[in-house]
Amino acid sequence: MGTTQLETVPEPKYWHLRTVLSEALENEFSVGEVLPNERELAARFGVARATLRQALEQLELEGRLQRRRGVGTTVAPPRMGVSVGPAQHGWPGAPGDAWQALDCTLEVPPASVAETLVTGRDEPVHIVRRSRVSHGQPVAAELLYIPASSVPDLTGIDLPSGTARARAVLRELQHLELERQENTVELGSANAEDARELDRLPGAPVLVVTTRFITRGRTAALSVATYRADTCRLTFGDTGAVEIHHGPERRAS
Repeated sequence: MGTTQLETVPEPKYWHLRTVLSEALENEFSVGEVLPNERELAARFGVARATLRQALEQLELEGRLQRRRGVGTTVAPPRMGVSVGPAQHGWPGAPGDAWQALDCTLEVPPASVAETLVTGRDEPVHIVRRSRVSHGQPVAAELLYIPASSVPDLTGIDLPSGTARARAVLRELQHLELERQENTVELGSANAEDARELDRLPGAPVLVVTTRFITRGRTAALSVATYRADTCRLTFGDTGAVEIHHGPERRAS
């Protein structure tokens, strides 16, 4: 067989530079360190700034670099694993939970959430807002929706909102017996609120992980967690299968 055309194409300059830069990141820079500006980097490696930008953009896509507003280009921390397998991990707020509770309010949820929780459209639920931080940087934001029926003993707690009420709601949730949890994952774009909480620009790619916590055959809590796509990677459970949806049919690969 003859040589294919692709095999005769030389490696693009930006890709070679990406390899060189990757080695420099491992040997010369630490997590969170700000890189020199484009002019200095282009001069150091003897390339055009357009070539340098292509290499930097590739490393950003791979999660090796982060561009932060008002700071510049920094070395990204190692990607955090987001498990979407079948294994149970317990209720939110259980010991070992890496999330930080920020606030809790009693509000009417979006219609889609009310439908999942099987609550009335005008029925308020507890909305716990949480954050997850890695190497001092926010990597995920979560809204946890909990109907009043899941935490009935909370009525005697006189905490209208705030971190203390969030923790109280999560403690009450631990009293339920968790049967299972179901995860779904979607690729999305950061809205204005997500971008502000995650220190990203609006429209930046994010992973949206929705988790239903089920007890006695009903959804006792619903988590909608938004992860920065540049800092996270998906990990799978025991089977390693990825479900692919084709219309009404479902297959596993």
